[in-house]
Amino acid sequence: MTINRCVVHELQASAFTVPTDAPESDGTLEWDSTTIVVAEARAADEAGLGYSYTSAAAAALVSELLVDAVIGRDAMDVPGAWLAMTRAIRNLGRPGIAASAIAAVDVALWDLKARLLGLPLTDLMGRVRRSIPAYGSGGFTSSSDQQLHDELAGWAADGLRMVKMKVGREPDVDPDRVAVARKAIGPDVRLFVDANGAYTRKQALRLAREFADLGVVWFEEPVSSDDLAGLRVLRDRAPAGMDITAGEYGFDLFSFRRMLEAGAVDVLQVDATRCGGITGFLRAAALCEAAPVPLSAHTAPTLHGHLCTCVGPAVHAEYFHDHARIEPRLFDGALAPSNGELVPDLDRPGLGLALRDEEAARYVVGSIS
Repeated sequence: MTINRCVVHELQASAFTVPTDAPESDGTLEWDSTTIVVAEARAADEAGLGYSYTSAAAAALVSELLVDAVIGRDAMDVPGAWLAMTRAIRNLGRPGIAASAIAAVDVALWDLKARLLGLPLTDLMGRVRRSIPAYGSGGFTSSSDQQLHDELAGWAADGLRMVKMKVGREPDVDPDRVAVARKAIGPDVRLFVDANGAYTRKQALRLAREFADLGVVWFEEPVSSDDLAGLRVLRDRAPAGMDITAGEYGFDLFSFRRMLEAGAVDVLQVDATRCGGITGFLRAAALCEAAPVPLSAHTAPTLHGHLCTCVGPAVHAEYFHDHARIEPRLFDGALAPSNGELVPDLDRPGLGLALRDEEAARYVVGSIS
């Protein structure tokens, strides 16, 4: 088969800020809105769409530095564009906003390539499974006990076999809140907790034992992700059957490698919207496969619902409360769990997404091309 080569001739990015449905907090942060940056890349008569959850400043970064790295490149050469973008931001530093800006563009370029070939993204990348289990994620520390109960019970009733809640803001109260969660979901749904690095090592060790008595099987960021030695202590001393997890703040391959080499986690969390998009996600997945350590996708359920069907080490994807609200609001084609699984639609090319322009216009904070 002969492929007609075409070049990327347009790249633009916009930022949208969507208020939360209630004040939210975790162990170390409070927020009342979420910002998503959406990138669109064009070649021939097709447009690819990508996104990342980050600051609106990432949209400006696309215009200032990434456009020149991408425009005029072969639309089939996504890894080459990714490398050019990482070089373009060298003097800014890769972690943070720069990595998230690259992520939005990289996802758009992969989506564009799939659309040009008339393929769903999973067919372009190569599926290893039809679907990926999703876990409900929310249970914010700002929620009352009743709100916590109702949210988690709702996910269990909808068929999700795993749910996650936030802890860490009031350590002395956390075991009682976890008990509320366990009562809400019953004995058969797996319960995860996420401290967002709020505990000291000794607090985390003590609470790990109390959480284990309530059937908690996943303890995310019990201490700061920067404390690799502390994570290793927790991993070595946590009760049997409890996974110690982290990695959501991995912005490049080197941070993932350091975490794995330190033996800091039982499961590595990877977020394509932070680690340089699909290209970065695939590289992190290769590290997991070599380690070998399982991979769990952090937030952005529609994007990760597609990616996790294509990488062997993936075990589940996070169906995060905020992003589960935003994605179907802004995009046609957003994924939602069915029988506890995220299932890509193979009848739609690329990621299968289309921006709902009128709805998105309500939340726009910047459009730069």
